Amino acid sequence: MSRPRIVIVGAGFAGYRTARTLSRLTRHQADIVLLNPTDYFLYLPLLPQVAAGILEPRRVSVSLSGTLPRVRLVLGEADGIDLDGRTVHYTDPEGGEGTLRYDRLVLAAGSVNKLLPIPGVAEHAHGFRGLPEALYLRDHVTRQVELAAAADDRAECAARCTFVVVGAGYTGTEVAAHGQMYTDAQVRRHPMRTGMRPRWMLLDVAERVLPEMDERLSRTAERVLRQRGVDVRMGTSVKEATHDGVLLTDGTTVDTRTLVWCVGVRPDPLVESLGLPMERGRLLVDPYLQVPGRPELFACGDVAAVPDLTKPGQYTPMTAQHAWRHGKVCAENVAASLGIGGQRRAYRHRDMGFVVDLGGAKAAANPLGVPMAGPAAGAVTRGYHLAAMPGNRVRVAADWLLDAVLPRQAVQLGLVRSWSVPLESASPEVARVPGRPDAGPAGSAGSAGSAGGPGRTEPAEGRQGGEPAKARPGEEPAKSQPDGESARSQPGGEPAKGQPGGEPAKGQPGGEPAKGQPGGEPAKGQPGGEPAKSQPGGEPAKAQPGGEPARKHPGRPGADGASGKRHRTSESARPRPAHAPGTSRKAAEPSAAPKPSTGARRSEAPGGTRSSGRTRSPGAPAPTRSAGPPADPGPEPPPNQPPPGPDIAPGPVKRTDGRAVEGDS
Repeated sequence: MSRPRIVIVGAGFAGYRTARTLSRLTRHQADIVLLNPTDYFLYLPLLPQVAAGILEPRRVSVSLSGTLPRVRLVLGEADGIDLDGRTVHYTDPEGGEGTLRYDRLVLAAGSVNKLLPIPGVAEHAHGFRGLPEALYLRDHVTRQVELAAAADDRAECAARCTFVVVGAGYTGTEVAAHGQMYTDAQVRRHPMRTGMRPRWMLLDVAERVLPEMDERLSRTAERVLRQRGVDVRMGTSVKEATHDGVLLTDGTTVDTRTLVWCVGVRPDPLVESLGLPMERGRLLVDPYLQVPGRPELFACGDVAAVPDLTKPGQYTPMTAQHAWRHGKVCAENVAASLGIGGQRRAYRHRDMGFVVDLGGAKAAANPLGVPMAGPAAGAVTRGYHLAAMPGNRVRVAADWLLDAVLPRQAVQLGLVRSWSVPLESASPEVARVPGRPDAGPAGSAGSAGSAGGPGRTEPAEGRQGGEPAKARPGEEPAKSQPDGESARSQPGGEPAKGQPGGEPAKGQPGGEPAKGQPGGEPAKGQPGGEPAKSQPGGEPAKAQPGGEPARKHPGRPGADGASGKRHRTSESARPRPAHAPGTSRKAAEPSAAPKPSTGARRSEAPGGTRSSGRTRSPGAPAPTRSAGPPADPGPEPPPNQPPPGPDIAPGPVKRTDGRAVEGDS
């Protein structure tokens, strides 16, 4: 008899604790599979210290495979669950697809950034939910201070030195507190020419800072922020965001290049597709963390609406403290449902207090309901974090000690670009990279929301509100981006070269001879070059002058088949571009301007290693779409075109196989 399989989706506070507890309870009596986009557990409360340069990124990331024995890690993002078939469909980091069968399923997918319908926020703001966002913010803030120090214009210097944080909860308060200390330290070592000082603003529609905490702690936090120079504005938020600044709800315009969005979180959209009862975006469960009517389905953490037995009629808040304890109870109940553990139990927990790190020796805390401030609260806060972390405690303590005696390294590595961390991302823990389905520039234009913040100095190429996408070396500038010129060869746009009404394409009569055509460099399969491997018997390539017009490849653009599922192109099936002897491969590769991607289409990676499910022979040009019928390249020059140049040899040209083909001249 095979062992039962338990699949856990997500390795946040709830998912990680569930996997660790099940590993101890099952003792090889069940197969435990953990599905997560990354191979680490992220300790989110210390993320502001990563952005401020106190901790290195690896300090707050705990290895899953190294700390979860007897748990199989599967890298990927769940994108579909078949409740009746008891399977989970996922996509791995390289675009491959897979399916996991389960006997028990635990949903702990966590949360994503909460968006509000405010113009410009999705395009110009950045969240703070994952390591990529923290690393981007650290580089961005460092870059703005350095650019401001070199600026002679006082207005530009003020805009670059202004940092706006929206949301005065735990995350926003800590980001503003640590950010002010970080920029002040930079300016002390390298004063600005204009004598200005960095300015941090903290906005929230609430009446006070940290509205979810005790009022005394709220006053303590606000006092520390104001003493450091943070501009705290309660009852105020952003009305509109642009590339050059923000318009506040009180009518004030603030020139800035940085907008950090910390207004809150929302459950992962994965649970919305299940069609089960929901409560404000969260999956309804009973006190045993089990979905009613689905004995094999459990949910915990931010995606679960767990009844708060200490407050009848309410649900436990979306905090790390509750998610961590959800995981333990959920694991015990899953084991009990399989007959492995003891009796199942309901979730019941009272708050042990809260801690907020304000940087340096300052903090606000109320352990066991006792309010504390100052250095004593700072010691309690750091002690709590060391006790709560499942790993890396010695390394974190060592970084804290070094930060107390050594200056911080204010350098920008530039590893994360603005388009890699869009605010609307459903996976903030994973940065977008070229070649992924949701990739940004460098091969495709991602979604408009990834255009970067107001302070981006590297404008997202080819995005809404930005410059048209720049072509790669050897290409013409792409003109198929929003707010740019109409795409050539697209309906309603400029006619493409080689199409009726447009400029003659290379290799067409009257145009510049293309590589592999008479008068140009010989390519494989052309006179003077090697026969192209993809051309059987050296026959003329389709869509070349003298050959048959290229036929459209079957299938719809962007996906394979009618199901819309994404697939990878295997290494062995990828076409390799032909190149002439003595020339570089890069020079022989056909160029293609970046194409705008949509949510349903798969972006094309640089070099064509990932496609939309279709491949074409290297010798054939890319198919184009135009408002008119395709051009008919015949042996006679089209009307209104100049005659062929003197470099084109007249008469038929013999192929390498000894046959003369009409129309090859």
